[in-house]
Amino acid sequence: MKAWIPHPEGRRLLGELPPGVTVELLDDPRRLPSSPVGVRFWVPPFLSGPDAGALLAELPDVEVVQLLSAGADAWVGRIPDGVTLCDARGVHDSPTAEWVVAAILSSLRGFAPLARAQARREWAYDEVAPTDELAGKRVLIVGAGSIGTAVRDRLAPFEVSFTLVARTPRPDQGVHGVDELPALLPEADVVVLLVPLTEQTRGMVDERFLAAMPDGALLVNAARGPVARTSALVAELTSGRLRAAMDVTDPEPLPAEHPLWELPNVLLTPHVGGSVRGLLPRAYRLVGEQLRRYVAGEGLTNRVVDGY
Repeated sequence: MKAWIPHPEGRRLLGELPPGVTVELLDDPRRLPSSPVGVRFWVPPFLSGPDAGALLAELPDVEVVQLLSAGADAWVGRIPDGVTLCDARGVHDSPTAEWVVAAILSSLRGFAPLARAQARREWAYDEVAPTDELAGKRVLIVGAGSIGTAVRDRLAPFEVSFTLVARTPRPDQGVHGVDELPALLPEADVVVLLVPLTEQTRGMVDERFLAAMPDGALLVNAARGPVARTSALVAELTSGRLRAAMDVTDPEPLPAEHPLWELPNVLLTPHVGGSVRGLLPRAYRLVGEQLRRYVAGEGLTNRVVDGY
């Protein structure tokens, strides 16, 4: 059988594979490395979208699509019957959690205006100080999966209190259900979005969601841009009542003329939460494990079901 991967270093990072597995490099879908016949295991490029999915029609024997991203929204509903879709759950826990912590601290401590002042060579103490602080904040994490847990663990030393929310409540673990958000949002100083993009979460951060957040609260979006309704975000953030830190936007990339760029209470990064130097070793460790499971006829991990 053949497996196609998108990174040349992936061959080395996969580890030892069973006999009979041929790994080929497909880093450009316009140049296939060989006949697509016999390709049973395909790893699309990281952060690939629907365009990459068009290649599926040319893979008559594919049985597994293993993503390198934690989110599968670009692929759900586009996978043929009989093909298993797996995501990279767990691979991005550490870097995404680091981004969330960095974004919260940068926003609360005024790093964005200070960076702009540095570019102007201005000593901006009077402009920024005293800043806000993280200690004592009430943090609401919407999305209590592995990344949400990683965020909670990394924020724990900062003397904050936590409330976790998931699609399905887990009372024995102190995890609330999404139907409780209207009551929980008014008590949160920081709201972190870590949900996958599904039909249920698309646009969940709307006018009512934002209006329920208290004055001065910080919204942190490390999920997907369409989880938040952009028009509602622009309206609320333009008023100055809330703050936001976003690694994702809708649309994405954000057009140069978009009003979000100019708002002083917004921190924007270009979807870099999971893009770290340690990504490929972690990702291909998972791919190697999945390939060995597949060849052995064992059940695959991280199977995407109902968009999750």
